[in-house]
Amino acid sequence: MKALYKGHPADVWQISRTNVRPDWVKLAFAEHYLYWLDNHLCILISGLKPSMTKNLKLGAVGTIGGGFAGYDMYTMGYLGDFLDATNHRVISKKTFSKKYQLLKDTPASQTEI
Repeated sequence: MKALYKGHPADVWQISRTNVRPDWVKLAFAEHYLYWLDNHLCILISGLKPSMTKNLKLGAVGTIGGGFAGYDMYTMGYLGDFLDATNHRVISKKTFSKKYQLLKDTPASQTEI
């Protein structure tokens, strides 16, 4: 779904095992950037809509050996939280309702707010 954060559009998804998954979420699961660990979602933040600038800020840059030099590249999301792929963050439902605004073209079936 699309939302506004600080006046800018963002691709967000409410973490759930059953709600509609946008194409970018399906792709992230297929590429193993997202995977379930019990009822928690493990997220490789640097793999979601990668931006070299943001990855450099996170410290998620490749090394000569082909690995990643950064820490905190993985984060956990809980059922009901929101994953903001555009801004590379996981937001609680409470924070999402305060700081984000859903865009009108988002079908109601895609959100459980």
